[in-house]
Amino acid sequence: MAKSTDTAKCSFCGRPANMTEALVPSVDKANTYICAECVAAISGMLEEYHRENKAASKEATSLTDIPKPKEIYEFLNQYVIGQDDAKKYLSVAVYNHYKRLSQKQDDDVDIEKSNIILVGPTGTGKTLLAKTIAKLLNVPFTIVDATVLTQAGYVGEDIESLLTRLLQVADYDVAKAEKGIVFIDEIDKIARKGDNPSITRDVSGEGVQQGLLKLLEGSIVNVPPQGGRKHPEQRMIPVNTKDILFICGGAFDGIEQKIAHRLNTHVVGYSTDPARQRIQRDNYLKFVAPQDLKSFGLIPEIIGRLPILTNLEPLNRDALRRVLTEPKNAIVRQYVKLFEMDGVKLSFSDDALDLIVDKAIEYKLGARGLRSIVESIMIDSMFDIPTEKPETFEVTREYALEKLKKANFEINQ
Repeated sequence: MAKSTDTAKCSFCGRPANMTEALVPSVDKANTYICAECVAAISGMLEEYHRENKAASKEATSLTDIPKPKEIYEFLNQYVIGQDDAKKYLSVAVYNHYKRLSQKQDDDVDIEKSNIILVGPTGTGKTLLAKTIAKLLNVPFTIVDATVLTQAGYVGEDIESLLTRLLQVADYDVAKAEKGIVFIDEIDKIARKGDNPSITRDVSGEGVQQGLLKLLEGSIVNVPPQGGRKHPEQRMIPVNTKDILFICGGAFDGIEQKIAHRLNTHVVGYSTDPARQRIQRDNYLKFVAPQDLKSFGLIPEIIGRLPILTNLEPLNRDALRRVLTEPKNAIVRQYVKLFEMDGVKLSFSDDALDLIVDKAIEYKLGARGLRSIVESIMIDSMFDIPTEKPETFEVTREYALEKLKKANFEINQ
């Protein structure tokens, strides 16, 4: 900086050196300066410009750009088999969320956020539903695992790391990230360890739930762009979570007992109530309610911030069979494509597909388990065929059974 001579003056406003705090010289032009006051004025104009751009981007969301609930539902049908109720809940919740983003700032009715919690056994499509919706809406989307989160100051990841990943997906565009979707997987793993408040710190359970409250509700959170504990000297990025949609998913293993206890409480004797006898005992999750989540270990405050509760039903045999072949990214289609890239036409017999489904049901692996079973069957052929390159290859029941025995999925008789 220069304040060297009385003849030097600002090239923008003409202010002489003795009337300004400092003059900044040009790096390539002699006798060319800018004064501190002009720098401050330009900085203010830039801040105003960024504010206006941010406001414009927030108002850019139009109802004409958002798919209607039925369109979202139909799109989900292309990728996810079954789960009609969950699809409807998600379609309406996401549509209402983006209607909320398009609401005028001066409206006297404040529409609250529609955060969602999905309850369902493993392999029923919770993560796939969230991924598919993000693909349709083309917004920043990230999946985070609640199991690694701990209270601030303890070994593990800070709760703000959820937003760090969202920022990274949005290329650190804060305005874009503030309209994104965060899917918190394994939300049931942060349930508090007992039904009563603990007298000691529950740093990976109730402590995490308390920390999540401000994110779910909507507040300005200082987010470390590179993670919290490895780079403590970094500048924080303020992110407003008011317009971020949070979708939580969890298996809640054992919650059926809580539901059954609530639905069928009898001190002594047998039930003669026909309504209670009609309850589907093989799918108690259909009757899940907020009080069951509280009994499982979620605190009431966090349940209140997840107003939309829906369940995913266990996939039956027909649904698993359809998962193998019908969706756009069906498992069988993926392997057909892999072999097609080697110039080989792959096909599966109906008996082989039935065997794969039977094994997934037998081992209670859900839709996710179908992939591991097919991989076990196909590993030898994927090793040999790129070299041998036959024109066609069919997977029969006998071939599949032989490979499953080799992989210990099926015990040799």
